[in-house]
Amino acid sequence: MKSIKLLLAALLVALAVPSVHAKAPNLASVLADPTRPKDDIARDEARKPAEMLAFAGVKPGMTVIDLFPGAGYYTRLLSIVAGPTGKIIADVPEEEAVRMSKELTRMLAVVAEPGRGNVTLIHEPLLKPWPKASIDLFWTSLNYHDIGDMGADPVAFNKLVYDGLKPGGVFIVIDHVAATGSGRRDTKPLHRIEPSVVRREVEAAGFVLDGKSQALANPADDHTLRVFDPAIRGRTDQFAYRFRKPITKVGHRRW
Repeated sequence: MKSIKLLLAALLVALAVPSVHAKAPNLASVLADPTRPKDDIARDEARKPAEMLAFAGVKPGMTVIDLFPGAGYYTRLLSIVAGPTGKIIADVPEEEAVRMSKELTRMLAVVAEPGRGNVTLIHEPLLKPWPKASIDLFWTSLNYHDIGDMGADPVAFNKLVYDGLKPGGVFIVIDHVAATGSGRRDTKPLHRIEPSVVRREVEAAGFVLDGKSQALANPADDHTLRVFDPAIRGRTDQFAYRFRKPITKVGHRRW
């Protein structure tokens, strides 16, 4: 009887892990995929997509949320990696209607592209809850700093992400670095955020910091310029954090 209970406990733990046991993708072939537009390929040198996708652990069959997808740069890459058994949800929030209307137009074109059958576009409130434990990977690149400026409590937002992720699921945050001690002061004027603030807000929702990447770091950026300034645009100092939702351990009753 005891061995059966131990076997059942082990099975429950295994089931709690996201179904992402597929073989890691060949990222060189992903970047060379013929469905990628030339404008995206031109950004690869600065955005280091192979490093970022490997850092995130993206695999075929994953369900991925791409929040603030912009022109679809990472949406396309995530779509290629996830493949026909995966699902990419490009989330363009309803907040900031003028900016989002432009993004919606661009993303509607992305969804209509050949090879994007696994991409779904949604346009809903930022704080609308996700279905519980339904997501393998939540991705947001260069826009986490906007969340507080949209009137949403970042910790409340992070809790929704936490609840929507499967146990063991990953939350990737990439953003522009702000000066040490600036907190959220520069989120609107410069579109930057202090990394320690992001870590504090995300961990407050229950996440554990699982990794950092320096692939997008640029020591030449002194953090004083607006990220759209021609002197630094496309070359800002950026941080990448990988947060993980812990897997709840199954306890054993002593008989």
